Amino acid sequence: SRGYLGGLGLQTAALAFGGYSPATTAATESWNGSSWTTVNSLNTARNSLAGAGIQTAGLAFGGGDPVKTSTESWNGTSWTSVNSMNTARAALAGAGTQTLALAAGGTGSPTGATELWNGTSWTSNPTGLNTARFGMGAGPGGSQTSAITFGGANLADAPQTATEEWTGTALATRTLTTS
Repeated sequence: SRGYLGGLGLQTAALAFGGYSPATTAATESWNGSSWTTVNSLNTARNSLAGAGIQTAGLAFGGGDPVKTSTESWNGTSWTSVNSMNTARAALAGAGTQTLALAAGGTGSPTGATELWNGTSWTSNPTGLNTARFGMGAGPGGSQTSAITFGGANLADAPQTATEEWTGTALATRTLTTS
């Protein structure tokens, strides 16, 4: 059991990695739709990290203890360290695939920084989050060019209701209503 872990995949094929229990861990587990199996661990132990991709082709990035820029690529069997992020942060949001990912927000003030992964390296995007925050959710997992970030907290740990849509070039604030 652990908290503050990263994850990726689908309802019937997922991967859980890193986290805290009762210390920061590099543990990785694979979900097959009915049970978890321990698989090869991350190279860098960390918690509060983000993920993108599917169970057989994923990406883990950022994280804390202390805050990191580490990025690792998953090939379905093991993790490989690849080019690091430009901005060290934890509690960030991730969306996309192993070759086209989006990293947004996170701790570090909090940060509104947004970075794009092209399969080889991260590029800082000048259009960051409109509402800087950490601990937010993101989706969908399968697209770098059409994703949303939602919720989170600001530096004072005040809950945020901001929802921002990534269109492939910029983040736009969305006002959503509930029924």
